[in-house]
Amino acid sequence: MATPSISIPKKHVSTRWIGKLIRQLLFYVLLLVIWQLLASAHIWKDYLFAGPLTVLESTKALYQDGSLVTAILVSVRRLALGYGISLILGLILGLAIGSNHYIEETLGSLVVALQALPSVCWIPLAMLWFGLSEQAMLFVVVMGALFSITLGVDAGIKNTPPVYIKAARNMGSRGLALSTQVILPAALPSILTGLKQGWTFAWRSLMAAELLYNTISLGSLLEGGRDFGDIGQIFAIMIVIIIIGIAIDGLIFQPLERMVRRRWGFAV
Repeated sequence: MATPSISIPKKHVSTRWIGKLIRQLLFYVLLLVIWQLLASAHIWKDYLFAGPLTVLESTKALYQDGSLVTAILVSVRRLALGYGISLILGLILGLAIGSNHYIEETLGSLVVALQALPSVCWIPLAMLWFGLSEQAMLFVVVMGALFSITLGVDAGIKNTPPVYIKAARNMGSRGLALSTQVILPAALPSILTGLKQGWTFAWRSLMAAELLYNTISLGSLLEGGRDFGDIGQIFAIMIVIIIIGIAIDGLIFQPLERMVRRRWGFAV
């Protein structure tokens, strides 16, 4: 007997979404109030702790002279390029490791070991190999994200129910068709987790690399704030970095996660 599906009224979903939005808004308003009270109390010296109004003025100044918009575009472009390369390489490596026992024993063990290496450790090597250049930062971003994506794909393949693969093979599916039409879709939840973790590592790696390379970028503006003792600019760039991270997660990864949950019947 078929299990009846549970349908949730759209009105209930809309009310729940509005309630969540109100709670988040109240939380951040309260956070801003506490932040301003701490700044007004002068517990720390003004050059060590900036209040919301000071940060807003710094953000406005950076926006008006064009440096903020340019820095955001440059950093996001570097992130997209580096993450795109690591995504392609990670999918290939993950498929190879998850599908072949010998590759798992050799290359797989190396990937696990390199995953434990903090991404900032690649910066000195990148500087020696590529100098202070775009290629050095791209290398750091790729190495920061690659192994998380690889391990996510590998875990997804290993967790694919064997009955799916057997059924596909009985129907004549082999090689590339088996990987792209059966294994990858079944492994998608684990792969998506690896992709999300990989992008966070890529974003952190990029910010670390940009601190060392003096170009127009978010990392350079952050370093510039430190050099000139501008705590307002430091806070402003940190908040911009956080907002970009939240935006990418909300616009790309959360919709993908919802789509995967609906496809696998996990959505409520």
